[in-house]
Amino acid sequence: MNADWERRVAETWAAMDSYAEDDFVARIGQLADELPAGHAVGLFERAAALDSTGHSDLAVPLYRQALALGLPGIRRRRATIQLASSLRNLGRAEESVALLTTERAAGSDELDDAVAGFLALALVDVGREREAASLALGALAPHLPRYQRSMANYARLLVDAH
Repeated sequence: MNADWERRVAETWAAMDSYAEDDFVARIGQLADELPAGHAVGLFERAAALDSTGHSDLAVPLYRQALALGLPGIRRRRATIQLASSLRNLGRAEESVALLTTERAAGSDELDDAVAGFLALALVDVGREREAASLALGALAPHLPRYQRSMANYARLLVDAH
């Protein structure tokens, strides 16, 4: 992978809505084909394209392969989030909760709020609505122009009081 390849992938994703779904998946596939067969990044990009066009069932095994091969950098975290979301969409919310709970403890970066948001969705699906609301409000609190402290406290109380 080089800067030109990354640029072309980013441009394709940015133009996703201008493609028919099959054409978009094919274009990402062509870019992935430029990498060695079985390359973790290529598998991830294929999975993400399938997932983004409504084929979570086809994306899940590719996400798992990419992660098993040691997908590098921010794509690893994106793959975990997207895998968990796909599992939830396929009715496997418990697996989603487990993946995202582990991911929340794994470190911190610009995707922390995405992890929290998708975990909140999965928590709702497994009947843990108060925990989901607490998590979502806790993630929202730092972004508020005012009331950050109050919102964070109320988020905590949703689960501490019960």
